[in-house]
Amino acid sequence: MSTSRNTRQRPQSHSHYGQSYNGTQEFVCMHCGLYVGFDPLFAGVQNRNHCPYCLWSRHLDWRTSGDRLSNCRAAMEPVGLSTKRGRNKYARERDGELMIVHRCSCCGELVANRVAADDSVDEILALFERSCAGAPHARADEAGIAMLGPDDRGLVRRRLLGGVAAD
Repeated sequence: MSTSRNTRQRPQSHSHYGQSYNGTQEFVCMHCGLYVGFDPLFAGVQNRNHCPYCLWSRHLDWRTSGDRLSNCRAAMEPVGLSTKRGRNKYARERDGELMIVHRCSCCGELVANRVAADDSVDEILALFERSCAGAPHARADEAGIAMLGPDDRGLVRRRLLGGVAAD
């Protein structure tokens, strides 16, 4: 018995945020409208839900990074930077990797996402400067997120540019 091309089962690979092909996550940014391709080896992250050009995100995850179970699905504005808390109890608070803090435009939830290797360094630095100039986010403490401030300027530049960046 032959099966027509239209009735064959295709492997199930899905993503609630745009299209997914063979496990990769590709989408069109809700904010700037640019196409975002995704290759985990190039990006340095396993789950991509923010645009590397404008840094806006989409509220996709509910409990854990990459679970894609949030019902909100609204745009998330980048509002500042933080660092990931490490497991090393002897490490200083700011020793973790750089994170972008996003605020959901619908429900107001704050979420920290890892900076990807292909994110725009200029846009990250501009985001940091905007967050330093604005009022601190009161909800960041509630969410357990320690936002970086003006005193962390050298740290941010070192993480993004490597070596010993000038303060």
